[in-house]
Parts: sequence; structure tokens; C-alpha cells
Amino acid sequence: MSPRAKLVLLLLCAAQFIVALDFSILNVALPVLGRDLGMGQADLQWAVTAFALPSGGFLLLFGRIADLFGRRKLFLTGLALFTAASVLAALAWDPASFLAGRVLQGMGAAVLVPTGMSLLTTTFAEGPQRERALGISGTLLSTGFTVGMVLGGVLTDGLGWRSTMGLLAVAGVAVLLPAPALLTESRHPQRPRIDVPGAVTVTGGLLSVIYALSTAAEQGFGRADVLAALVAGVLLLVAFVIVESRAAQPLVSLPMLRRRTVSWGNLAGLVTFSMMTAVVFLLTLYLQEVLGLSASQTGLVFGVQGIVAVIAGMVAPNVIRRIGARRTLLIGLLIQAGFTATLLGLGTGSGVWLALLGSIPACFGHMWAIVAYGVTATSGAPDEEQGLATGLITSSQQVGITIGIPLLSAVASARIAGLRSEGAGFADATLGGIKLGLGLDAALVAVVALLVTAGLRTVRTARRG
Repeated sequence: MSPRAKLVLLLLCAAQFIVALDFSILNVALPVLGRDLGMGQADLQWAVTAFALPSGGFLLLFGRIADLFGRRKLFLTGLALFTAASVLAALAWDPASFLAGRVLQGMGAAVLVPTGMSLLTTTFAEGPQRERALGISGTLLSTGFTVGMVLGGVLTDGLGWRSTMGLLAVAGVAVLLPAPALLTESRHPQRPRIDVPGAVTVTGGLLSVIYALSTAAEQGFGRADVLAALVAGVLLLVAFVIVESRAAQPLVSLPMLRRRTVSWGNLAGLVTFSMMTAVVFLLTLYLQEVLGLSASQTGLVFGVQGIVAVIAGMVAPNVIRRIGARRTLLIGLLIQAGFTATLLGLGTGSGVWLALLGSIPACFGHMWAIVAYGVTATSGAPDEEQGLATGLITSSQQVGITIGIPLLSAVASARIAGLRSEGAGFADATLGGIKLGLGLDAALVAVVALLVTAGLRTVRTARRG
């Protein structure tokens, strides 16, 4: 890479890192935040959901808009919006102003992530350069989630919860200042019309599903609004597929989705992101609620995972060049599943070391899977469709980060409540719920690894034939 290309990569990866940081930096600060702003326990979930809804729901739409009207222009707009929203959240004077800041942060992230990935894949040609760029980007995205846990605990204990939002604002300014000089504009060579029915149905469907899962994590799946949102989300996504099959200029090209590398690659990305973020969340519960560690101590434990993620992301492109993206993807998913399963040995007296011995190799496999699925799902797509291809990738990433925690949190919470009703102590009941969530997590990753392998093998066989 030329020096300029390295600077562009650094800038784009830094933007992805900041967004990933925002997904987790408030997790350990929520109790303090709630007391300061007067938010009840039941309302704290909205500190996370208010960001997750727009950041996951509008990704495909903004990825397509960027293809048409300019990726650089949209990237700078999203970064400016995210930075300003972080300032609003840091200065919030009541729950409404704070949640408004979080919603605007989510909108900024929904613009920033797909445009940043599109700029990355159009800047670096398919092959070793793109593999390395995607490896670094995926590493920082996953590391950002983990580092957010570390910084969230340290900053909240030392400076208060507002410093977490202030850090995001400062980081946003640091990336925004050099961006106009470093980035060059790219867009679709033609200017097709925006697929409004497709945009409405996919955005509404994603918003409904994310709302249902996020709310169910705190309130359970029995509430009427949760069930209604889940049903509405599924129906809207089905309608989206029907609309796209008939649209002259669809938001999502169904022929692209029919490419097995795209469909299977994105399924792998969705699962590896959702299940690894859920592992981090469940281990947070274990370390704090079962072992009694403080927020800062818990954050430092996850700092070890961050170091491992950096190493794994650096190694992954070399592994892909040696054995191929598909084999790397399978190995990464199986390592993630296998070592997540070892966490079923956790106990009330097993300490931190067993958690580290299981989660560190799982994190290593997770990073291999991230890099390999990014390479798999974008290979063969022409430059004019890179915004769409990377929009699908980033949707898998962001939706995965969004749904993994609430989904397995709901499972764990139900198990904890059941054990408590049977007379189990708090620590034992909490551990039982955590282990059920971890078991389902490992099983799902393993099953998807086998399905993805079979699907991609079919592609290879067909090409040989």
C-alpha cells in the first residue's frame, strides 16, 4: 500500500472502531446513568435500543443512497451527525435529550458504516490488498466492542458516564478533520431511482425485529407489543422480498442475494457477530454477578480479548492466502463454537482463569471468521455494486451486534427466573441462565458452520463442473 492508501485505511477503520465502541461503552455505565438522569430500571434498555434501532434499521437504505449520490459525501455527513449527537448525549439534561442524542448517533452510524465499507472496498482492489484491509477493519470493529467494555468501566468509575459520550465526540472530531483531504468521491456510474417501497419495507421490518428482540431481553416475549412487533417485522421483510422481485431498480438485487458466496457469507457474518457479542455479555454477567468483580475489573478482563483480536486479525489474511477464505471461515467458526462450549464448565468458584481460557481462543476463531466472511461475501462484485455488497456485510455485522445480546439475554433471564422460583440462590440461578445461553450460543455457531461449509462447497463443485 502507498502511504496515502495506508492513511485512508487508518481513517476508515477508525470510523468503524468508533461506531463499534458506541455499541458497548454504555453497558456497564447504565445504572449510574439511570440514577443521574432519573431513568427507571425498566427504561434503561432504551439507552441501548435507541441507538440500535436506527443503526441497524437504516443501513441498507443509506448504503444504496451512498452508491447513487456519493460515498464520500455521505460518509462525511454521517460522521458529522454522529459527532454532534455524541455531544448532545454527553450534555443531556433529561432522559428525552439523552435518548434523542442516542437516536441521532444511531442514524449517523447507519450512514457511516456502509459508506465507510464501500469506500474501503472500492479503494483497495480485490485480492491481497482488500483482504488485508478487510482484516484490519474487521479486527477493529470487533475490538471496538470489547474495548468499549474496558473504557466504559474505567471512565464511568473515574469521570462519570458523560465521559463515555464525550470520548466518542472527541474521537469523531479527530477522524472528521483529516477526512475531506484524504477521501476521494466514488458513486454508481449511473443514477437509478431510489426503490421507495423496498426502502420502506426493509427499514420497517428491521426496526420492528430489532425492537422486539431488544424489548424481549428485558420484558420477555409474552408482551403484546413484543409479539406484534415481531410478527410485523417478519411480514414486512417477506413483503420486502416480494417488492424487490418485481422492482425495476431494486434496493437489493435478488440475483446478488442468490449468489451463494453472498448469502452464505452473510449468514456466517450475522451468526459470528451476534453470538460473540452475546458471549461477551454473558461473561460480563458472570464476572460481575457471580464472581463479584467491579465494572473496571470486568473491563480489564475483556482487554485481554482485545489484544487477542488484534493478533488474530493480523494473522487472518495470511491464513486466507494459504488455505482460502472458505476454509478459514469454517475453521474460525468451529474454533469459536468449540471454545464457547468449554465455558459450560464455569462454576461459582472457578474464577477468572477458566473464563479467559475459553473466551480467548473463541475470540481468535471469531476474528478469522470475520475476515474470511468479508472476503467471501464481496468477492466477484463489480465496483458499481460494492455499496450494495458492503451494505449487506455491514447489515450482517450491525444487526448481529444488535440482536445477539437481547436474544440470548432473554433466554438466560427466563432460565434465571425459573431457577429462582425453584428455590435456587442468586449466584446459582444466574450461573444456570448464563450456561444455558452459552450452550445455545455454541450450538448455533457449530450448526451454521456446517451449513455454510456445505453451501459454499456446492459453489465450488458447480464451478468445477
